[in-house]
Amino acid sequence: MELTAIYHRPESEYAYLYKEGQLHIRIRTKKNDVQQVILHYGDPFIFIEDKYEAKKEMTKVTSDALFDYWQVAVSVRFARIQYLFELKDKEGQSVLYGDKGFTDNSPENLAYEGNGFKLPYIHEIDGCQVPEWVSKTVWYQIFPERFANGNAELSPEGALSWNAAISPKTTDFFGGDLHGIIDHLDYLQDLGITGLYLCPIFESPSNHKYNTTDYFEIDRHFGDKETFRQLVDQAHQRGMKVMLDAVFNHMGDQSAQWQDILKHGEKSVYKDWFHIQKFPVTNDKLMNPKELPYHTFAFASYMPKLNTANPEVKDYLLSVATYWIEHFDIDAWRLDVANEVDHQFWRDFRKAVLAKKPDLYILGEVWHTSQPWLNGDEFHAVMNYPLSDSIKDYFLSRSKKTSQFIAEINCQSMYYKQQISEVMFNLLDSHDTERILTTAQGDIQLLKSALAFLFLQRGTPCIYYGTELELGGGMDPDCRRVMPWDRVSSSNDMLKFMKNLIQLRKETANIIQHGKFSLEEIELDVLALEWEHDHKAIWAIFNQSKENYLLDRDSADLVSHCQTDGQQLVILPKGFVVYCDESCI
Repeated sequence: MELTAIYHRPESEYAYLYKEGQLHIRIRTKKNDVQQVILHYGDPFIFIEDKYEAKKEMTKVTSDALFDYWQVAVSVRFARIQYLFELKDKEGQSVLYGDKGFTDNSPENLAYEGNGFKLPYIHEIDGCQVPEWVSKTVWYQIFPERFANGNAELSPEGALSWNAAISPKTTDFFGGDLHGIIDHLDYLQDLGITGLYLCPIFESPSNHKYNTTDYFEIDRHFGDKETFRQLVDQAHQRGMKVMLDAVFNHMGDQSAQWQDILKHGEKSVYKDWFHIQKFPVTNDKLMNPKELPYHTFAFASYMPKLNTANPEVKDYLLSVATYWIEHFDIDAWRLDVANEVDHQFWRDFRKAVLAKKPDLYILGEVWHTSQPWLNGDEFHAVMNYPLSDSIKDYFLSRSKKTSQFIAEINCQSMYYKQQISEVMFNLLDSHDTERILTTAQGDIQLLKSALAFLFLQRGTPCIYYGTELELGGGMDPDCRRVMPWDRVSSSNDMLKFMKNLIQLRKETANIIQHGKFSLEEIELDVLALEWEHDHKAIWAIFNQSKENYLLDRDSADLVSHCQTDGQQLVILPKGFVVYCDESCI
């Protein structure tokens, strides 16, 4: 038995309160090394008299390239637990593993009080609580300046004609606004969308609005507060949640606060609002981005970084966060560049916003693994770019082997506590990335496969505006083309596909969020996915090989790039099927 590969840590994603008093206990072992894991557990004070009260065999829930992951769900009577792992390998070796490390599997060691891991008292307030509605939501990301022009009178001077063939420059405007979103809420409802994620809408001189000048005002080119109120109200009437984008890492250089610094230097009342290294801050010092006298976002001189540890800054930003909840009843905050803001600020942010709306969704923009922000005191979830990268590498750019892809997906499934995974924000592209159709080099079938796989993952899926209308585009700013409304029709195949996929996701969400997952290569480059929960199941087969794959059934709930041959479905290369058992739908 390879003891060095075995890993467990209490009060982490390896031992945590899930829901309704249920604990999830996990342990990691070397792949294909351990044959059986038994959890011995009970109340630590009862243990003193009667030893462990119960034992339960753990289930190997998944494997990646190096490790197996085991899990078991247990409940305890007195909100406390002491537990010890019993591990057996294929050669018959057996060890106990607990707080003091490894010991021989003997009655004496099993009975020794100091060997066990402990959760001394399980407080619900310390658990990772997430808003229940998020796991059932299908999101739609909107870049407001490019979605729809509903009021031409608001358009900036020099706005370009509405044409998706135009590759926008960084400084281009097209006139998209909040009125345009309101005008198309019926379209989004018909598509099946239940959550709107809006890129920043606050006052800013740019088209992207990530350089805010006033967080309390709607940008004049988008509309006004009354228009936004109508948008939220009408979205809510259609069963849609609304998420706003908060840019609290930095501020725009046209803001009153930064302009005051440029005018008054060290005498400015705002001099401690930013990370200024040296005064004065003058235009002649802005030539070399890497030698700026102040910290910024990504060396962008027009985005000076806010000092969120400053009490005045913190109070100001928290007042912004609560204002839009109190006055407009928004449902979620997406937090831009969240990993560059101090943890204490986000802890205070969480307390402030949840005090106003307990079921508000807090989503951080973090592009890498994010355990430090997901311990139950900061964010509910992050934008799941690791999942996005894996899917694109496998389905779109074809740069990953099937075995490698399976290992990555399985590994990612163990990153977080399950309730966190249930509300992870799953996406394939955004305003910050190349559009997935372009990544797929225009191959619609590959795009459909990637989207289907995304929608069959635990978490809350999101599509970027225009994906359902085959909108392409390279990296920023090309990924921000205008919405091609002229492509909307009852005969649009991609649009029909997305409606069907979203409907399938809604009907199977409970199975996906709470079920047991498996992913395997059943033939060379043929991928089989399965979810099973409460005697219901979902299966999907993705044919990424160069040969046809025959399936012994003549129909499925979602079919793409397939043919029927008698009683069989022929899954053509790049095709897939998704089907459920009869009780599933």
